[in-house]
Amino acid sequence: MKHRRMQRFTHAALICGLAFSTAAFADHMGGEHGFAAMDTNGDGKISADEHAAGAKRMFDTMDADHDGKVTAAEMTAAHDKMGAKPMSSEMSAADKIKTIDTNGDGILTADEHAAGSRAMFDRMDTDKDGFLSKAEYEAGHAKMLHKPQ
Repeated sequence: MKHRRMQRFTHAALICGLAFSTAAFADHMGGEHGFAAMDTNGDGKISADEHAAGAKRMFDTMDADHDGKVTAAEMTAAHDKMGAKPMSSEMSAADKIKTIDTNGDGILTADEHAAGSRAMFDRMDTDKDGFLSKAEYEAGHAKMLHKPQ
C-alpha cells in the first residue's frame, strides 16, 4: 500500500506539472518552450534550485489573492490569463490539485506545491546527475500534460 501511494504521488507530481504546465508559465515569462526561462544562469541545464525557483514563481502567479493557497479557480484563471490552450487530454485544474493535495482539502498549499516540484524534478532527472537537460525537461513535460489512462 505504501509503495502504491508513493508511486501515485510520483506519477501525480509528473502529471500535474506543478499544478499546471511549467512550460506554459515559462513561455509566458519569455522562455523558449520554458527551458530558457528556467535556466537562469544560461548554462544549458536546469539545476534543482533553478527548478524550485521557477516553481515558486509559478505558485506566486497562480495565488491571485496571495493567501498562500491555490484553488482550482485560481489555477484555471492563471492558465487562461497566460493564453495557454489546454489540450483535450489535459487534466482539469481540480484533478491536477488532487494529485499532490496531501491533506485532501482540494486546495494546493505552497508546501504541497514545493514537494510536488521536488518530486517532479527527481522524476524528470532520468540520468540522475542533479540537472535537467533540455531533452529531459521536454520529455517530462510532454508526459505530465496528459490525463492518466
